[in-house]
Amino acid sequence: MEAGVDIIDVGGESTRPGAKPVDLAEELSRVVPVVEAIKNRFDVIVSVDTSTPQVMTASADVGAGMINDVRALSRNGAIEAAAKTALPVCLMHMQGTPEMMQNNPSYCDVVTEVGRYLLSRADKCIAAGIAKERLLLDPGFGFGKTLEHNLQLFNALSHMAEWQYPLLVGVSRKTMIGDITEKPIEQRLAGSLGFAMLAALQGAAIVRVHDVSETKDILRVIDAVTAAKKR
Repeated sequence: MEAGVDIIDVGGESTRPGAKPVDLAEELSRVVPVVEAIKNRFDVIVSVDTSTPQVMTASADVGAGMINDVRALSRNGAIEAAAKTALPVCLMHMQGTPEMMQNNPSYCDVVTEVGRYLLSRADKCIAAGIAKERLLLDPGFGFGKTLEHNLQLFNALSHMAEWQYPLLVGVSRKTMIGDITEKPIEQRLAGSLGFAMLAALQGAAIVRVHDVSETKDILRVIDAVTAAKKR
């Protein structure tokens, strides 16, 4: 928070490539007490990173302010649970499951297919009673995509920004940066900042990062230049 974070994202189930599922009791025990502890101590929005309906509702009950679902509310009961909470929801695209998603991902046209999926999920949410104004979209960089797929999606961000939904972009420290820079995770700050800057310039509303202070400086510079252009 001192570094300037706007949203703290809390999750109890890893979704990195090859990750194993977590059972309901374990996910609840990992997530809900943390959300509650943060909200009891700090005035900050807490996003809960989950695909599990019971975790969504339990987290909302203790103060969560947003749902961030890598499965775009596709689990049974997830849309209904999200609608019940009345919270904003981020819908992400993922091809396959975390365990298998990086096993030779394939698309005919990654931008078209990701867009079709996300807009279809948004329509289902709206039909279920979730207001359009509460929906955000995440292309899901690194979730069932090769480096080339990720780069094609990144080049299409300005197009995606025209879909009338806020975009969330999360690429901080990801493998795609390592593939480009040939740097290990602990040396990917510069690459992460480069992608954060490019995302903001192409219309991303939220960037999900690890290095908050450095990213905030990048975004402040962009805001200052943009504001000067308008004067």
